[in-house]
Formats: sequence, structure tokens, C-alpha cells
Amino acid sequence: MSASHAAREPRESGDTTRRLPVLQKEREGAPTGPEDQGTPPDPSEALPARAHRFWSARRVPAGIVAVVLFVVAGAFLYDIAAVRAHRDALSWRRGLARQLAERPLDDTWVLVGAGVAAALGLWLLLLALTPGLRSLLPMRPVHPDVRAGLDRDAAAQVLRDRAMEVAGVQSARVRVHRRKADVRALAHFRELDDVHDDLDTALTEAVTGLGLSRPPGLSVRVRRPGKKG
Repeated sequence: MSASHAAREPRESGDTTRRLPVLQKEREGAPTGPEDQGTPPDPSEALPARAHRFWSARRVPAGIVAVVLFVVAGAFLYDIAAVRAHRDALSWRRGLARQLAERPLDDTWVLVGAGVAAALGLWLLLLALTPGLRSLLPMRPVHPDVRAGLDRDAAAQVLRDRAMEVAGVQSARVRVHRRKADVRALAHFRELDDVHDDLDTALTEAVTGLGLSRPPGLSVRVRRPGKKG
């Protein structure tokens, strides 16, 4: 028994699978120990202090301006080519040239046309100088290469859900603007001052939890529901 048992021992030990150690080749000059690694850089140092608003692509105004310029330029180019080909100019261009030559500068239609052109120019300048996307609130930056935003309706829904968790609140209506969040609540029991204080505390924490770059201020109003009939 001892001889057969001794003969089986090498075979059983040979069937056992052992995990081989994994060797990683270290780069030359790389730190090898925790004392050589040093302190990792703080990722918050490269983050901007405040996130800016998102800029809109202005596709609709840009498309309208491009189509208008294309049509006007195409019409004038066709008319110039017709004149160069010894053909008569188009009637609309001759009429426009005659009107511009005969009407004085203080004419009503001239003033109206100038006002419309100035208004369109100011509108285009306003679109070019303002970011747009007013419904998107920029969030606090957490990574240098990532920008995030929160829709106003989503922020209002979060605040409304939080307001409905306060004891005594029957209904709530929330509107979130860039600088202020208006909260209107109806309380059907408890004192109004107590409900107002609890709402103010809960909503302040909720606004902080949204992670916005510019947290809006709170405007909370609580009243009793109106009497039926």
C-alpha cells in the first residue's frame, strides 16, 4: 500500500494546475515603489472656475439668410448676364432703379425699407453676439474635456418632486430661470411658515445637488388652496 501510494503521489501532484506569476516589464526610469511615485496631480487644478453657456448653432437663421442671399445674388447675376448678352434688363430691376432714383430720402416707403433693413441687421448681430440655448443650464465642470448641461424643464421637475416630499404640500409648480427658481406651493395642512421653512431647506439642498455652475436663487411662496364653490 505504501509503495502504490507513493507511486501515485507524483502523478496527482503533476495534475494540479498552478497559476503562474505575471511579470510586467517596467519602463526605464519609472517609479518602482510607493515612495518613488510621489503625489498624483489634482485633476481639479486644470478645471475652469466657471462654466460658460452653450452656444447655439443658429441653423434656422443661418439657413434663412443663406437662402435669401442665394436667391437675390442669383437674380442679379442672371440679369447682369442677360445685359452682357445684349438683352433687355429685367423689368423688376428697371422698376427698382427708377424708384430709387425718383423717390426722395424722406419718402415713407424709403424710411420703412430702411427701418426693416436696420431691424434685420440688429437681429443678426444679436444672434451672432449672444450664446442662445437659454433652456440649457451649464453644469459645474468635473473634467477639463467634458462639458455638461441640464435642461430647465428637467431641473424644474427635480425641484417639484423634491417639494412634493415635504409634509403638508398638496401641489407645487416650479419654473427655473437662469438666475432664479420660482416655486409656488399649496399647503393643505400644517402652518404655512413651517411648510415654507421646510421647503426652503429641502429645495436649497436640491438646487445644490443639481450641480449647476450658477445655482439659481430660490423664490418660495406657500399659500392655502382656494375654497371650492
